[in-house]
Amino acid sequence: MSELRDDPPMWDAVVADPSVPLDRETVRMIADDQRRWTRTWLYPVARPVSRVLAVVIVVLKRLTPIRWTTHRLMDRLCIWFLRRFVSPLAVELLIRHFVIETNLLNFIVRNTATPIDPVALRPTDLAGLGNKAVIEHDVNVYVVLAALDMTPAGPLDYAGLDMPPLDPEPGRRRLMRLDVQTALCLMNLPFAACLTPDEYRRAVHSMRFDDSILAILADLTGDPTFLRWQNGDLSVRADSNTDVPRAVYRHAVVCEYAHAHLRRLAAEAAAAGAAAGEAA
Repeated sequence: MSELRDDPPMWDAVVADPSVPLDRETVRMIADDQRRWTRTWLYPVARPVSRVLAVVIVVLKRLTPIRWTTHRLMDRLCIWFLRRFVSPLAVELLIRHFVIETNLLNFIVRNTATPIDPVALRPTDLAGLGNKAVIEHDVNVYVVLAALDMTPAGPLDYAGLDMPPLDPEPGRRRLMRLDVQTALCLMNLPFAACLTPDEYRRAVHSMRFDDSILAILADLTGDPTFLRWQNGDLSVRADSNTDVPRAVYRHAVVCEYAHAHLRRLAAEAAAAGAAAGEAA
């Protein structure tokens, strides 16, 4: 037996883990983001502070008789924050998530008799995260599931699973370069402050449909692999004490997994079609 190393490389194992369905470049992006010093030193402080302050903000807003909201201010604060305090890598991961979730929802719409148009939200740069994109991103999940008709539309259509070139503005001067998890903790506060309590609750609850989306993908493709990433969250249960930044991060990773597996199935279907054509 070969001698064990005294200092095994944790991140090398994370990147090489064969159970992770992502391509190695994407896994390296995720690993590199977590290796930032801010993830080690700031995140453990930002996480509990964000959770407590968000609860305080929501409670105070519920006690206020006037239900005010300011979506435009939220957009401006978040884009300013991303441009000045968040690393380009983390920004790219955030933009990726918007595109990936849209791709997943559109795969469901395209392959069922669901009577709605495909989701149009596919930002490719930082500016694309403005104009109520965050709210639209969450609402799209409700719109698709509310209208869902699982009647198959025919042979599976794997179109629309591409990832366009993304611009996280790497050349912009930044005061800090936060990792994505620390950034989510801090961004949670303007979300809680600028949305009404019901809007904030709706946004948080949308992530409880991850298991539903995975089950739908498994039914459509006939592939139970999607069910491996279910978390056991029940969409019929509304949670009032969610660790929102952690839930958002897991939600984004699960969407990455599902999207990568769909692309793998698409490649296999294309290869099978090409082989059948050659045989004919």
